[in-house]
Amino acid sequence: MEKQYKRTTVTSALPYANGPVHIGHLAGVYVPADIYVRYLRLKGRPVLFIGGSDEHGVPVTIRARKEGITTQQVVDRYHELIKDSFSRFGISFDIYSRTTSPTHYKLASDFFRTLYDKGVFVDKVTEQFYDEQTDHFLSDRNIRGECPRCHAKDAYGDQCEACGATLSPEELINPYNAETGNPLVKRATKHWYLPLDKDQEWLEKWILQEHQEWRSNVYGQCKSWLDNGLKPRAVTRDLEWGIPVPIEEAKGKVLYVWFDAPIGYISNTKELCDAHPELGSWETWWKDPETRLVHFIGKDNIVFHCIVFPAMLKAHGGYILPDNVPANEFLNLEGNKISTSKNYAVWLNEYLDDMPNRQDELRYVLTANAPETKDNDFTWADYQARCNNELVAVYGNFVNRALQLTQKYYEGRVPECGALNDYDRETLDEFRDVKSRLETLIENFKFREAQKEAMNLARIGNKYIADCEPWKLIKTDPERVKTIINISLQLTANLAIAFEPFLPFSSQRLRQMIAMDTFSWEDLGSTTLLPSGKQLPKPELLFTKIEDDVVAAQIKKLEDTIKANEEAAYEPAPVKPDIPFDDFEKLDIRVGIVKACEKVKKSKKLLKFSIDDGTGKMRTILSGIAQWYEPEQLVGQRVLFIANLAPRQMMGEESCGMILSAVNWNGDLNLTTTMGEVKPGSIIS
Repeated sequence: MEKQYKRTTVTSALPYANGPVHIGHLAGVYVPADIYVRYLRLKGRPVLFIGGSDEHGVPVTIRARKEGITTQQVVDRYHELIKDSFSRFGISFDIYSRTTSPTHYKLASDFFRTLYDKGVFVDKVTEQFYDEQTDHFLSDRNIRGECPRCHAKDAYGDQCEACGATLSPEELINPYNAETGNPLVKRATKHWYLPLDKDQEWLEKWILQEHQEWRSNVYGQCKSWLDNGLKPRAVTRDLEWGIPVPIEEAKGKVLYVWFDAPIGYISNTKELCDAHPELGSWETWWKDPETRLVHFIGKDNIVFHCIVFPAMLKAHGGYILPDNVPANEFLNLEGNKISTSKNYAVWLNEYLDDMPNRQDELRYVLTANAPETKDNDFTWADYQARCNNELVAVYGNFVNRALQLTQKYYEGRVPECGALNDYDRETLDEFRDVKSRLETLIENFKFREAQKEAMNLARIGNKYIADCEPWKLIKTDPERVKTIINISLQLTANLAIAFEPFLPFSSQRLRQMIAMDTFSWEDLGSTTLLPSGKQLPKPELLFTKIEDDVVAAQIKKLEDTIKANEEAAYEPAPVKPDIPFDDFEKLDIRVGIVKACEKVKKSKKLLKFSIDDGTGKMRTILSGIAQWYEPEQLVGQRVLFIANLAPRQMMGEESCGMILSAVNWNGDLNLTTTMGEVKPGSIIS
């Protein structure tokens, strides 16, 4: 029998404070965590939802150097931006703090010191990559080189973004400093390690035997690490930015961010409870066996939360271990990987500005397309289709019909429910057990299926109204219409409860439209939520359509980003070897006017030009630019051509010369033309 807990501590991965939050973060971590927490609150279960910014580590220092500001300025800016974005989007944290808080500094330092004093750590001297020109050791993320798997030239020291392989800097071919390009050398340095190899046995039992209910992707990744044998992992780094290691012999070193960050969950809980004594001691939420601990993370953090952090907690002593870690896979964007470094993402703060009052539309689509067990793809076309075909045409349509008919026939008052027929009873039976179905799915972290169940209520309602056709019965059987509308309104009230964890903004608007002041999860499935005679306000549309131009603007933004990245990555071809000036003078380059242009039959590449070259005769030149220009675009253009190139046969035509084109950064060709009117035959010199 599953253990019943008195309370639940829910944590969500701490985002790096080096940039805004994007939809990949939302789909992977924050939307599912918020659904779960809102559900627990509706159930009346004690729960704390803990979040915060991860403000240490290399990404923030890289951002600071790029912008020419201090690291503190970077984390201050992005912490506030992320916190505000979460708030506007309805992620209902009980606290959203940061790892630069005084509370965190002290708790993280004390945590390390406890493990150090207990003799948990092992120290050893190793050789690590060092930049002699900048005089500092480099973190894995600051090192780049050729990937040993796919041979991409710019793989990071911890991961190759091209093929997704997890790497160590030692595996890179020709490693270099990612910021300066400087070559690296190895230099000896001393660090302290968490000996995970000593935790192998109990972790195998705890995960592989006692937590077989974990998601297959989580369980599988843990099993792979355990099967390969755990190894000691460094908990200190040679960096300037971070929490100083609280022992004298480690002067100048800081706590490794993977060790420091998860302790942030604990320190943020302490900060919250210290400010709100009514919540009890922070230790109750982290040390009482009657507390359930659940981590929401992305798949790149599975090992840290399922193996490393539990090992830290157990080594310290007194802490509970996570009961579940429902990690999601990754969300791609329009078929490409989301990339913070390349600015290729749908940023939450920009979405909220571009799409005002459409938080629930994005929450709905991200949940419907959630990467719960495999990577998934977000497209703006799918976003538009789901919003228009499901939220508007199904959910919104049913609510609007039920409320408008109430206004039309009963002046906005809930009519009495009369005698039920068999179809009424079948309909009521269909949504009476929705509560148990939703509970089973949500408590097993199957949020995508749970949202489908909630939407199914709206489908039931639409079918019920369409089948009953009250507009046809209002004159012949008005008592029957009262029953139909009453049942439709009861179903509408159920939708306001069922969708509350998923779509909190629209659920609140719907409750206002049906004057539903109080509600509870236990009410879900009830057929008497709205008493007869209750006066309802004038309804409004619950959802509105997403128009084509709105989606087109978002797609263009992504296309512009791709183009900018390609331009930034473009490297001109190397200059060919020098030639004598006499060789250049042999080329006769002239101006010609295109008089006619047509496609060459049976060729996808060639265009046939008839050019006025100034001699009074037409010169024929074939050029392979058909995929970049339509023939009619080129008539009348002044182009540059080589006049003394020996004629050659191409596709049965004789080409007398070569038209000059420039190869753009993306491979496109552009004809070279003159800025002003130059007579045909003019020589280029």
